[in-house]
Amino acid sequence: VQLVESGGGLVQSGGSLRLSCSVSGRTFSTYAMGWFRQAPGKERELVAAISWGGGNNKYYRDSVKGRFTISRDNAKNTMYLQMNNLEPDDTAVYYCASHRYPMGAFSTSAPRRDDFGFWGQGTQVTVSS
Repeated sequence: VQLVESGGGLVQSGGSLRLSCSVSGRTFSTYAMGWFRQAPGKERELVAAISWGGGNNKYYRDSVKGRFTISRDNAKNTMYLQMNNLEPDDTAVYYCASHRYPMGAFSTSAPRRDDFGFWGQGTQVTVSS
């Protein structure tokens, strides 16, 4: 399985970016997916997650609710993270990840990082104040 992120960059506070994660080597539609981020000196944290299939179930960490939107296009084997109204605290390397198991579920209230087991190489997002 290969996960490749793109779309990161440098943006001013209040700006927008859209991250993409292209997945190959597995039946993309049958896996829940997630976006993680890791800032320097901090642990990797789950930002958003989307269920397999139609992606009807989603999770967002509190700090990004109302600003970030996760989506998926199964026909293109691609997941997205639309990030609006970016803040300097959003600065981090962003990683996409796949659930460990096909048709695997995650808790939309308290998802576990260990539910996700396959990672991309990351894309840097830098938000200047």
